[in-house]
Amino acid sequence: MSVYNTVWNPHTLPSDDNIEGNQYAFSIDLNQPWFMSKGAMIAYYGQMRFTALTHGLQGSLLQMVAQQFSAPLYMGDFVVAEGQGKLVIGDRGYDINAYDLDDGNLTIRAANLLAFQPNLSMNQSIVPGFVTLIGTGKFLASSNGPVLFVEPPVRVDPEALVGWSDCPSPSHHYDEAWVNGFIAAAGRRLGVNSGEERQFDFTGAGTVLVQSSEKVLNDSSIVRSIQGQLPGLSLPGLQQINQQISQQLGQHQ
Repeated sequence: MSVYNTVWNPHTLPSDDNIEGNQYAFSIDLNQPWFMSKGAMIAYYGQMRFTALTHGLQGSLLQMVAQQFSAPLYMGDFVVAEGQGKLVIGDRGYDINAYDLDDGNLTIRAANLLAFQPNLSMNQSIVPGFVTLIGTGKFLASSNGPVLFVEPPVRVDPEALVGWSDCPSPSHHYDEAWVNGFIAAAGRRLGVNSGEERQFDFTGAGTVLVQSSEKVLNDSSIVRSIQGQLPGLSLPGLQQINQQISQQLGQHQ
């Protein structure tokens, strides 16, 4: 029988691994709490409970979240899965991979982070749309296609970037043609259209994770980050942003 028409059960599902022949689903042998992205659960065997971080937390669970989850912008995106059994997760048909941190740190796009063990702590990154995991433990991430691991110095398309480990945060790099065009337009053009014009520039030691596609899985966290800055802007600043949004919308029509 092919792995594509195998009927799985709690005894044949793998323990903390991708289901055989299926890079789109991952089976967790749940015996301790896990932080998990909302909507990632597709099936489970056993007795489990899924508690939102924004309500219903009590006792040791509340203490665990307070100690390990220092990313208030993303609290509404995660739940705590606890109980005993086999937990199968997926992410809209995207590839899923498991990674192990050993007393390390890794910054990852929040939309790609599916689940992580509670001995890892999660902090908000200074780069909008990204979070940082610190400590020792396992986490799961999705990607649009297989992930490449590359060493700095390297420049990466922003939409293809999944994350980076043990190296400084990237800086923006704009190619010469774009800069010349910006100057010639007397500052009227504030946006960019593709990764060929704008890249993330990584230097120093470490590892950069790049997915095999120029497609961001979800940009809702970046939108929330921008929204959080709006109350502090002046009227001219809001008008300028409104103008830029109108220009960007026009380019997509």
